[in-house]
Amino acid sequence: MKKALLFTVIGLIGLSAMAQEPNTLTKKEKKEGWKLLFDGKTTKGWHTYLRDTVGSKWQVRDGALVFDPSQPSSGGGDIVTNDEYENFELNLEWKVSRGSNSGIIFDVQENPKYSATYLTGPEMQVLDNKDASDNKKQNHLAGCLYDMSGDSTVSKPHPVGEWNQVRLIQNKGHLTFFLNGIQTFDGQIGSDEWKNMVAHSKFAGKAFSDFAKVAKGRIALQQHPGSSEWRNIKIRQL
Repeated sequence: MKKALLFTVIGLIGLSAMAQEPNTLTKKEKKEGWKLLFDGKTTKGWHTYLRDTVGSKWQVRDGALVFDPSQPSSGGGDIVTNDEYENFELNLEWKVSRGSNSGIIFDVQENPKYSATYLTGPEMQVLDNKDASDNKKQNHLAGCLYDMSGDSTVSKPHPVGEWNQVRLIQNKGHLTFFLNGIQTFDGQIGSDEWKNMVAHSKFAGKAFSDFAKVAKGRIALQQHPGSSEWRNIKIRQL
């Protein structure tokens, strides 16, 4: 019995040691073309939208990229990737504090004539579905195509304080979203269905005249009420 217990303990230790460390790539992932967008130590590869550096509200703590709203307001703003992406698969993990709200915005056109990332880029919602104030509309729930598609039948975030897994795929304008392994959206930018969704959303307004017009751009992590944490941000071009 003691020997069996010893072997079990040794086996568990071995499995733990073999578990992939956050913010790293396996040999298989490297071969498949994956690249890290966050090294777990610095904000290298990112900058605040329309600025050259990353604001002080965004910090690296314990291997996570953290948005901390308690920092001075001058250090705020969405952060965006230094590079632009067109056809890609993006994987990442996020978690939020109670009542928090954020988002993953992509195809962002960084230009001074656009004051915010969301004026040009669609968004995959990040939210505490239970206590965030922006939980009143079904298509505002976590994992949804913000203000356009999705509802509670597909939005299944883990409890506050736990990591959620995202897969966001864009290939020739075709979008597919997954949150925790559940598909939350599948559709084509510019299709009749897409145009109808836009027409019935906030993005039909005049300020959004260039919304989702280019299926290529920067990827943004959004500043919004509450704190958010991000890790294992990796991408491969398709």
